[in-house]
Formats: sequence, structure tokens, C-alpha cells
Amino acid sequence: MNMYDNPATVAHSFDENYLSPYLIQAQWAECIALKAVIYELANRLQRPISILDIGVGSGRVIQNLHDIPEIWQHVAHYTGTDNAVLCLDLASKMVNTLGITDKVTLIQMDAVHLQELTATFDLVICTWFTPGNFYPDDFDFENYPKSFQKLDLSKNPKFTAIFSQAYSLLVPQGEIVLGACYKDNEATRFKQEFSYKKMGMTVITAPRDSFTATLERFWSQRFTKEKLISYLSFVPVDCISFHDLDTYEYAFQVRVKKQ
Repeated sequence: MNMYDNPATVAHSFDENYLSPYLIQAQWAECIALKAVIYELANRLQRPISILDIGVGSGRVIQNLHDIPEIWQHVAHYTGTDNAVLCLDLASKMVNTLGITDKVTLIQMDAVHLQELTATFDLVICTWFTPGNFYPDDFDFENYPKSFQKLDLSKNPKFTAIFSQAYSLLVPQGEIVLGACYKDNEATRFKQEFSYKKMGMTVITAPRDSFTATLERFWSQRFTKEKLISYLSFVPVDCISFHDLDTYEYAFQVRVKKQ
């Protein structure tokens, strides 16, 4: 079962009544930062841009961009992928309601299979902490609480595989935007745990861990700049930049530029 295969989990994840203020405000902060990237990239390329969204979820980003005509005019086409049918159903209903099926394509796909896409893109995005959701296939949600061995995340092969594929889909001068990403510190860990408990989940991880997981199969990693640079080793370091989304060390946006 994937993170978003549970109807209750999906309902709570997209209902602000179940979200912490930190999650809600990070959502808007990353949207503002993303709009700036789209405007900048479209002006740099001197044309509307094509966007690939890894983990499109409910389609919230599509609607937020669509609702601002001055930004939506800079989007030539928007492709959203997700491995969760329940999420794609929500996104599809929203796209149909907005009447933008000519400009938006939704695809059920696990992110590890991005190489199956034949198109190239000007911008690849992965939003609202989704970059931290790519956990090892053998992670044992049922027994991890009983283990005394800390999970080694000095490497995350799945993360690296996904975003190296995404990088290969970029046109020259294109970008990957990861935002938001949790910062790895104690205060953020407490905020993550509070968020999941507010959704009715049971946290199974400990302070030693650089991620937070729940019995309900939610898994979300926190990052340092150094760790992300290591995971993105296929990119020149000077093409990776970090941009804070708040003043309290909670989240940042990561931009990866292709030369």
C-alpha cells in the first residue's frame, strides 16, 4: 500500500481542518516562490513553459497557478504524475471543473518510472514536502518501532534515481524545483510529529531519526543542504541553490538548474 491509498488519509491530507498552521503556511510560501520561478524561467526562455509535476496530489498547485492569469499564461502545458488513484481522481475532477483538459495531462505513474515519459520539460516540480516521501522499498513500518538500529540515510538511492531521471527530462536551461523540503532539526521534527498526530496518525520514529514515519505508512524525510547536494551528485554543485521559505528553520525550496 502507498501513502495515499487510504481514503481517510487522503481526505485528511487535503483538509485544512486536519493540517497544522506550519503546513498550511508552508503551502502558500512554496506557491509564492514557485510563481516567481515560473515567471523568471518563462522570461529567460522567452516563451510559455512546459511543467512536469511529480506527485500532483489533489491538483492544488494547478488550481493555484490557474487562478492567477498573469502566471497561467506562462504555462504552455502541465503534466502531473501520481501513483495514487485517489489523488488523481481529485485532480481530474478539478481539471475538468476548471475546463483546462486541453492544457493539463494527468498520468498514473510511480516516480521511479519517469524514464517512460517521452516528452521533455522546461520545469520539473515536486512540491509540499513530497521530495521527502521517497523511502526505501524494504522499510518495515510494522516493526521499525521495535528496532534499535538507526536507518542509514547517508544515501537515498530512490531519491537519487527519481531526480536523476527528472534531470534527464529537462531541456537545456531548464530547472527542477523541490519545494518545500523539511529542514533537519529538532524543532521541525516536533512540528512534523504534531502534524501527523493532528491527522490521527501514530508516529513510530524517534529523535535519532532524520525522518518521521507513522503506522499509517506516512514517511517524510528532513534534509540538510549537505545531504541534498550528496543525493544530487549528478548535478554540478554551483547549479544547486537553496531558498528559505520561512524565518524559523522549517522549510526551504531547492532549485536545480540544467546548463
